[in-house]
Amino acid sequence: MKIALAQLNFIVGDLAGNAQKIREAAASAASANADLLVTSELSICGYPPEDLLLRAAFLNDCEAAVESLASQLPLPTIVGTPWRKPEGLVNGAALLRDGKIECVYGKRELPNYAVFDEKRYFVSDSAPQVFEIAGCRVGLLICEDVWFDRAAAQAKAAGAQILIAPNGSPYNTAQHAARLEVVRARVAETGLPLVYVNQIGGQDELVFDGGSMIVAADGTIAQTLPHFSECVAISNWNGDGGIWRAQTVRGSPATNSVAHVYAALVLAVRDYINKNKFPGIVLGLSGGIDSAVVLAIAVDALGKGRVRAAMLPSKFNLSISLEDARWMAGTLGVRYDEIDIEPMYAAFEAALKLQFVGYGIDATEENLQSRIRGTLLMALSNKTGNLVLTTGNKSEMSTGYATLYGDMAGGFGVLKDCDKELVYDMARYRNTLGRVIPERVITRAPSAELRHDQKDQDSLPPYEDLDRIMALYVEQNKSVQEIVALGNVPEYVRKVVRLIKINEYKRRQAPVGPRVTPRGYGRDWRYPITSGYQDWNTL
Repeated sequence: MKIALAQLNFIVGDLAGNAQKIREAAASAASANADLLVTSELSICGYPPEDLLLRAAFLNDCEAAVESLASQLPLPTIVGTPWRKPEGLVNGAALLRDGKIECVYGKRELPNYAVFDEKRYFVSDSAPQVFEIAGCRVGLLICEDVWFDRAAAQAKAAGAQILIAPNGSPYNTAQHAARLEVVRARVAETGLPLVYVNQIGGQDELVFDGGSMIVAADGTIAQTLPHFSECVAISNWNGDGGIWRAQTVRGSPATNSVAHVYAALVLAVRDYINKNKFPGIVLGLSGGIDSAVVLAIAVDALGKGRVRAAMLPSKFNLSISLEDARWMAGTLGVRYDEIDIEPMYAAFEAALKLQFVGYGIDATEENLQSRIRGTLLMALSNKTGNLVLTTGNKSEMSTGYATLYGDMAGGFGVLKDCDKELVYDMARYRNTLGRVIPERVITRAPSAELRHDQKDQDSLPPYEDLDRIMALYVEQNKSVQEIVALGNVPEYVRKVVRLIKINEYKRRQAPVGPRVTPRGYGRDWRYPITSGYQDWNTL
């Protein structure tokens, strides 16, 4: 028996385009004499379709697309689709065979945590679904079903000899190890091999990395597919006493690394720009580490011809910042412009002179510079159609070290879920592939350059402390007492947690950006802006 695994990049809502991808994968699988093609979760409509699922017309179109597709496939194929059953809408996996929809399995375990809210849309199905392919009885699971034992146990009790699970599992730095752990747990419990098929691609703030795999009945990895890449892979199976096992090996298990985060961000940028049909991007290139990494990612994602960089200097920018920006833009071959903001800044100061009488110079003047830059970048965006990429990182988003309508102005926050230390790691990693970021951008102290001799650490704890505290509080939900007990400086803990809480209003207005950690500021961070709870004062 041959099973084809289709690890594909779908577009939410593009039913015709997704059906075409499935047809092409089916043709490829049929040419390799496969007996079954498996696509990922909700493959006909893309995952996650969110509130499109609340529209009856959308559900009608999905069901019609699956019915039409069934008559166009050269081999039995599992297609993910929303499907209405008497008990309600299910997250379904349909077996299309011989020109018709033979059966539809409904997902049993509905995730309703982190970035998932499937109970908003779907009802849980309870019936197992087992069907025969080439003499083998196949049991269906869908994504979250693998994380619990009930659905797999039911499938085995219904006679399954192999488990197949279409998935829509988004990437984060801990996810691959977690997936492998639960897949092996189901295999150990049932004694059955498990085929795990995941999608790839960027979808707003989610990135899907693929990493599809087959785990044999003895718990060994029999086959893996590459991360962040589309492919249709064929696995060869034979029977031995009723136990089925994959015989081909391709690729290797992924490890969590800076390289994978970088690849996730490249894919996220490419798909956000291309799927939304922007001609390219524009960004403010400051000569600092964040914009340097974003520029490298943008060029790797789109090519130099679709990337435009603008340096917008004031009197506070050091000459080395301009030199490094020019060098990097020249090295990567992107269009580069310099627009002096000093005359505009002076005009704002003159216009506000009488209104500012009696007030000293403070962050207001710094923010004016950032907002002038944001206005100019948005003007370039309006004129060219290119999307503005913002360059702020998670450390800055956490502490509010960013300017509303200034450096936060844009359409996609590439580094939104990457702390400062990770940004430095990605810069060093990218230079191992070819030096594109000047070494002194990596080694010199970071500065917003909005006043003379400014350093980030004038306002913030050292980044290694800030990032550690932020990760413990935001990503691991540790209390302030627990964070201090782990050896962190109480003063730093109080400051970081306070800044996280009081800057929620800024993050609500920040552009969407790719999630790469177990918890980012977005779908899985839902804190009130107006709140009297001040846990930083409990120390």
